[in-house]
Amino acid sequence: MAYTIEKNEKGYLVFTITRSEKRNAINYDIMEGLSKAISEAEGASDIKALVITGEGERAFCSGGDLSVFHSLYTKEEAYSMLSKMADILYSLTILSKPTIAVINGTAVGGGCELASACDFRLARKGIKAGFVQGMQAITTGWGGGSILAEKLPAEAAMKLLMEAEPQTAEFLYDIGFIHHLYHEEPLCACEQFLEKILRLDVNVLMAYKKIWINKWVESKLRVRIEEEVKTCAVLWESDAHHQYIQAFLNKK
Repeated sequence: MAYTIEKNEKGYLVFTITRSEKRNAINYDIMEGLSKAISEAEGASDIKALVITGEGERAFCSGGDLSVFHSLYTKEEAYSMLSKMADILYSLTILSKPTIAVINGTAVGGGCELASACDFRLARKGIKAGFVQGMQAITTGWGGGSILAEKLPAEAAMKLLMEAEPQTAEFLYDIGFIHHLYHEEPLCACEQFLEKILRLDVNVLMAYKKIWINKWVESKLRVRIEEEVKTCAVLWESDAHHQYIQAFLNKK
């Protein structure tokens, strides 16, 4: 399996990407697993939070698996994949319960988009993370840019997107992208972070989350994500992007 979904007795669900040999890159199996975890967390009355992390210490998630997606050549082919993942990340964003990304290793590209869709982001000290899509001659294409614009001040979000390079966890903590830095075992750090949240009744947590969900719905976040997906799809079929992909595969 490319992922695991585990229910913790303390009242939270853990989704783990188990493709450490691929730096936990996202393929279609991971997409299916994320959808399943989101649905399970949404529907279970005894689940108070959803935690997303990666296997091992090297990577949280290295974004989309280019060895899988390199066959997507036209904007129509790219749009099909991008919109599928954007739907998943929007569902994650508006999940009625708190969500936590435990960034156990490097997070780049779509890995940062996945993390941005979570309410809270915890990172192991010393890791780096960045929205590197610009260096691939594309933009964020799963909705991560639009989501980031909701969660960070404009200048901080623009810097991350437009510089398109990995930043240290400490820098990301200072600008508010990371909410907690840890050095212990990832799920232990997560449990400590969640301890007070999990004391509350699930209906209270859902009521508070609804405040932000209402805001995102009213601000037409889903519409803006769709525009982001379309823009990325157009750039995806550009010669510059295909040259990047070929160089990446040749290096591999």
